Amino acid sequence: MNVVDSSGWLEYFGKGIHSEKFVPIIQRSVELIVPTISLYEVFKRVAILRDEEEALKAIGLMTIGNVVELTQEIAILAAQLSMEYKTPMADSMILATARTYNAILWTRDEHFAGLEQVEYIK
Repeated sequence: MNVVDSSGWLEYFGKGIHSEKFVPIIQRSVELIVPTISLYEVFKRVAILRDEEEALKAIGLMTIGNVVELTQEIAILAAQLSMEYKTPMADSMILATARTYNAILWTRDEHFAGLEQVEYIK
């Protein structure tokens, strides 16, 4: 299983120089976990950079994966991970979701570099 964090989705949608690294992960939708907090972050960023119509299109594409809601267990694990790694709330929720589903977290966020079950793309 795989989780692409918001930085990866934004790289993919923006066709950034590293977007090709996220393509095969995103295209394996049966193995793709999408935390609801990622929907929030991507929608907001795309709406700011482009417009709400483009943001809705992005969210539509993200939902080809398995969208998972924030549960009590994930929230508690996220708080624990945030305290341990000093990560912001949204990032902690994404990491907690990946850990809950024993998934690899694919990211461009440097503060995840070196963590277990994380593929950091510099």
